[in-house]
Amino acid sequence: MGFYAYDYRAFLWMLPAILFTAYAQYRVQSVFRRYSSVHCLGGCTGAQAAQRVAAFGGVLNLKIRPIDGTLTDYYDPRTNCISLSQDVYGSNSVSAVGVAAHEAGHSIQTAKGYLPNRIRTAIVPVTQFASKLSFPMIFVGLLLPTQYDFVVDLGIVLFSFAVLFQLVTLPVEFNASARALRALGETELLTAEELSSARKVLTAAAMTYLAASFSALLQLFRLLLIAGSRRGENR
Repeated sequence: MGFYAYDYRAFLWMLPAILFTAYAQYRVQSVFRRYSSVHCLGGCTGAQAAQRVAAFGGVLNLKIRPIDGTLTDYYDPRTNCISLSQDVYGSNSVSAVGVAAHEAGHSIQTAKGYLPNRIRTAIVPVTQFASKLSFPMIFVGLLLPTQYDFVVDLGIVLFSFAVLFQLVTLPVEFNASARALRALGETELLTAEELSSARKVLTAAAMTYLAASFSALLQLFRLLLIAGSRRGENR
């Protein structure tokens, strides 16, 4: 009974992360919708902006394609291709241009060999493998006798790779936005007022990455509390 009570108390540590994540998701969707109705005076679409920003950073062979969904935009370094959602690809709104430019910022990072981006790319396979095994191992380990606590410990170590990935993602995303805003300003794709609005869109998006990192850290702390409580009860 003690273990489950302590697990319940440990779960309470996750509430701030849950609330922060919910707010971050609400914020990014709200800001994106607001500036989706503000059209750029230059008339540049998201796809065109991505191409221009990438070219500004020296990336000339970038591929851009439309995909389904909302805010499903991403850059694939393996194919040097940006996939833009329909709300971004053909739209000339401030939101569309800001998001597309951010993805182009990732292509510049790859071309320039930006170190945090290289680290994140390198640990992706390990992170995917570790993420699949971590919680099953922790769950099974908690069901086994205490002499098998090493199974829980191994599961926590594997989960730590997911935490590391989230933390490394932060500078990568912030840097991509900084590159995007600089390019949008220097190429004059956006006016000063539009650039300020695009910064708000990208700042709201950055909050989702902060929330993910915060959640991962608290989850790791929760798992450590559970493992520590289990050992304490069996001494």
